[in-house]
Amino acid sequence: MIKTSFHRTLSCKICDQEANYVFNSTILKKYEISYFQCTNCKYLFTEKPFWLEEAYKEPINISDTGLVERNIYLSKITSRVLFYLFDHEGTYLDYGGGYGLYVRLMRDIGFNFLWDDIFTTNLLSKGFEFSNESIELLTCFETFEHLENPIIEIEKMLKISSNILFTTELYPEPMPSPENWWYYALDHGQHISFYNLRTLNFIADKFDLNIYSNGTNLHLFTSKKLNKYIWQMLISKRFLFILDKLMKRKLISKTWTDHIKAKSV
Repeated sequence: MIKTSFHRTLSCKICDQEANYVFNSTILKKYEISYFQCTNCKYLFTEKPFWLEEAYKEPINISDTGLVERNIYLSKITSRVLFYLFDHEGTYLDYGGGYGLYVRLMRDIGFNFLWDDIFTTNLLSKGFEFSNESIELLTCFETFEHLENPIIEIEKMLKISSNILFTTELYPEPMPSPENWWYYALDHGQHISFYNLRTLNFIADKFDLNIYSNGTNLHLFTSKKLNKYIWQMLISKRFLFILDKLMKRKLISKTWTDHIKAKSV
C-alpha cells in the first residue's frame, strides 16, 4: 500500500474555512489517501488528487454500468423541468457531455441541445458542439464529484448560463465511512468532491443564485425564483403521464432534421 503525506487540516476549496481530517481510505486499490470535511460549509473532499492521470486512463470508467439507464431517466425528468420552467425553444448545453448520448436523446425529444466536453470524444451528437452560443440553461450530470476546484469550475459554467441543472449524490448524515457508501468510488478514483445541502446552499449564496433540489441527487442553481411546489411536481413520478402528454404536443423531434443536416455535411 502506498501512503501519502499526512495533514490534520486543509483549507476548504468552497469557503476557505478550516477543513478537518475525517478518515483514510484506499483508492485504486493501492493509494492510502485522506479525506477532509469543512467545519463551515460541510464540503467533503480528498487530499490533493495526485492519482487523477491514472484514474482517467479511460475518461468514462468501466464500472459505470448505469450510464445508459441514467441518461434515459434524466432525459425524461429534465425535459419537464426545461419545458415548464424555461424557454423550451431556447438553446441548451450539456457541459461535460461524455459520448453525447444525453444530447442525442434531448434532441430526439425536441430540445435544441449542444455538447461540450474537453476530456471525451463526441460519438453520438457530432455536429452539435458548443461554440459560444447564447445558452438558456446548462446541464452538468455526474460531474461535480469530479471537480478538484468546484468554485473555479462553477464560475466557468456561470459565464455560459446563470441556470445550471446538475446531478451529484449528496452524502448522507451522519457522514458514511468509506466502506458504507458506494459514491466514494474507490475502485476508479475519479470522485474527489462530495456535497450536502449545506454546501450547495453556500455555493448558491456565494453566486447570488437560488437552489432547488430533490434532496438526494438532482439540483438546480438558477437566477430565477421558482415555485418550489411546481419544481417538486415536475421531478416527481406522480404526474408523469399528464405532464408528458402536454409537452409532446408542443415539441417536435429533431431526429429527422438532424439526419438531413448530417447528410449535407
